[in-house]
Formats: sequence, structure tokens, C-alpha cells
Amino acid sequence: MITPVHYFSTFMTLLLVSYLGYHTTRNVKTSEDFAVGGRRLSGIQVSGSIIATIVGGASTIGTAQLAFQKGMNAMWFTLGASVACLFLGLFMAGPLRRAEVDTVSQFLARTYGTYAGVAASIITSFAIFVHITGQVLSSVAILTSTFHIGMILAVCITILLIISYIFFGGFLGTSTVGIVKSILLYITLVISGIIAYNYFHSMGGLVAVFPKEPWFNLFSDGIYVGIAQGFSMVVGIVSTQTYLQAMFSGKDEKASRKGACISALLIPPVGLICTLIGLYMRATHPEIIPKEALPSFILMYLNPWIGGVAIATLIISVIGTGAGLTLGISTMINRDIYVKCINPKADDKKQLMVLRYSVCIISILTMIMVFTNMNSLILKWGFVSMTLRGTTIFIPLLGALYFKEKVNKEAGLVAIIVAPIISVVWEVFHISNISSLYIGLASSFILLTVFSHKDIKGQLSK
Repeated sequence: MITPVHYFSTFMTLLLVSYLGYHTTRNVKTSEDFAVGGRRLSGIQVSGSIIATIVGGASTIGTAQLAFQKGMNAMWFTLGASVACLFLGLFMAGPLRRAEVDTVSQFLARTYGTYAGVAASIITSFAIFVHITGQVLSSVAILTSTFHIGMILAVCITILLIISYIFFGGFLGTSTVGIVKSILLYITLVISGIIAYNYFHSMGGLVAVFPKEPWFNLFSDGIYVGIAQGFSMVVGIVSTQTYLQAMFSGKDEKASRKGACISALLIPPVGLICTLIGLYMRATHPEIIPKEALPSFILMYLNPWIGGVAIATLIISVIGTGAGLTLGISTMINRDIYVKCINPKADDKKQLMVLRYSVCIISILTMIMVFTNMNSLILKWGFVSMTLRGTTIFIPLLGALYFKEKVNKEAGLVAIIVAPIISVVWEVFHISNISSLYIGLASSFILLTVFSHKDIKGQLSK
């Protein structure tokens, strides 16, 4: 049961983190400071910015919920995120940081031309906006179920917190919030994990309570489904401006690579502990609603002071993801649309103003979207966003990174525009059981290959 101490502890933690987000404004003098931290972030700061966005509601509440229902299968989200960060660090951090750009669209434009960059920016901005809606809905679920407040108030609180985290400090704000969130999250989860583990006494105790199948099988839904879940995470993260923006922000290649690798190490323990908590609640309180497994554990078993911090940390985790995604969109709007298409002569002061105004406008539009879709499925928004991002960016980005001499502008532009359309049509009409993400990726690969090959043959014939 929630107590006045929970309220006070939660409020003070949220206030502290919001202040830290505001405090970073003294380090923001230019639009580059706001967008990529002035390209002077250390490996720890890069990691903080990545974790601020990746470790949200799905990594914590969603993982505990799925563990309550299916056991270890719930680990796939955080395992997939870890592999994605490792992929970023080992194969992409170097060339992305060397590019000295602010957005993935700018990077793509160097290979495929300005039109391809603008098209990628528009499509992925919409896709990320869709994902933000899901994050706000997750925050509303936490606030309404924990504090028993109305949905309208919960939405307003969420939007205000998102703005407070990034309006003043931009990328530095998300990095600072991410580092603080990681510290708070690990402290509260380690305490929670010890409590849950002590209940079972050992792994033997866990096995005694739960049979091996399906509770201790990562592939309980099938090998194909498990691998597909991990692969979709890699595609989604590598195709998202927010995470690539972290690679652009490192003070050098080493810092960007280090930040991604640190994130890869820190994310899986979050999933493991939340899975353990989900199993604990299944064993001790099988009657509860699965999505309330983690919040209920916090209220029932943690000291109210620590419990309040833990609740605030969950809220920060969800809102931090929304804030990071909002910053990603505002950066693309400024760099790829405003500067290139609306006001090419805009000075740095005006660009900084546009970045901040964009954060507010995106937040208001998100609020409207949430109010009109209050009862929709949270996961639906995430899936639509993942499909659009992955089919638009993933294959053209790999082409620009590793096959720059073999692809051409026409091929890139066609793949960036047509592939997401094909995937959306496939999903809307339910043409078959094959995931629209795979159809979109296959279409992107075929289009990029065919049009590039056609251009090469034309050059040879001349």
C-alpha cells in the first residue's frame, strides 16, 4: 500500500532529476551543444545518453510482466538491446563519429543525396513520434496505477517532465539524466533482486517452484520467434536517430565506442533482475495483474523511502526514453528540414531556438495523440515505429557505411521511400504471417541492389 513517505520520496527524486536536467543549461551555448553535447562527451556520458533512452518501460515493467507470464523468455528485450549496443560499438561507432554530422539523415545524404536525407528524416521522425506516444502511455499506466490519479493529470505530468529533461540541456540533459537514472536503477534493483533471491534461497529453490518448461527456456515461444525478437531490437536501435546521435556526440571514436560497449554490459542485468522479480511475484502473488508485478513488488517489499525512489526511477526510465526520442526528432527537424529547406541562412542562435521550440511542439502533439488514443495497446505503437524505422534506415545505412562505392543516389532514394510503404501495406492488409519488418528489409535490400546494379551496367555500357 502506498504511504505518504512513498509520495514524498518519489516527488523529491523526480524534482532532483528535473533540476539536474535544467542545470545542464549552463553548458549549452550553441545548437551543437544542444544536439550532440558539443561532441565532447566521455564514454560514460555517451553510455548515459544511450541507457537514458533504451532502458524504459519495456526493459523494466514490461520484462517483469512477461516473466510473470512466461519466465526467462522475458530476457529477450534486454539481450537484444545489449547485442544492438555491441554492434553499434564494434562496427558503427568509428565511421559514424568520423562523419562529424548531427543526424543519420545527414550521414545518408552524403551517399544518396539531399532528397534521400530529407525523406529519411521525415519518415523516421514520424516513426519515432509514434514510439513517444507509447512511452507516454506507459508513464500514464505507472502514475495512474501507483498514485491513483486521473489520466489527464498523469499525461500532463509526463509531458512536463519530458520537457524539463531536455528543453534546457538538450543532449547533455539526457546524458546527465541517464547517468543518474542508471545509478538509482541499479541501487533499487539490486536491493529488490536480493529480496527476491533470498525468498528462493538459491537457484535450486527457483527450480523447485517452477518447472523447466517454459519458465527457464529462452526459446519457449520457439527458436525462430526468440531470434526474431533479438534481431528486431538490433534493427530498431541501429536505425534510430537517438542512439546514433550518441555515437556522434563522443569526444572521439574511442569515447563513442566505449559508451556503446558500456551500455551493452549494463543493460542485461536490468532484464535479469526484473525477470527474477516477475518470477517472485508469480510464486507469491499469482492473483495480481501481470503488468503490475514490478510496481506491486516495490510497494509491498521495499522500505517506503527506497520504494519511493524506485517508483520515481521507473517513471524516469519511461520518461527518459520519451525525452531522448523527442530530442532525436527535434534535431532532425532543425538540421534536415529547417536549415536545408526553410531557412538555410539561419544563424546558430536561431537554430538553438528552433531546437527548443521543436521539443515543446512535439510534446504538445504527443499529448494530443495520447488523449485521442488513451485505450490503445502500448506495444502496438512500438511495433509500428520499429517497422518504419528499420525499413527506412537499416539497409541504406549499412550500404553507406560499407558499400559506398557500390551503391548510388537513385537506389538509396528509392529504397528509403518505397521500402517502408511496402512494409506498411503488407501489415495493413495482413498478406501473410511473415513479419512486415522482414518484408520491408528484404524490399529495401532488393531495391538498393537492383537500382545500384542498373546504374553500374549503364556506366559500363557507356
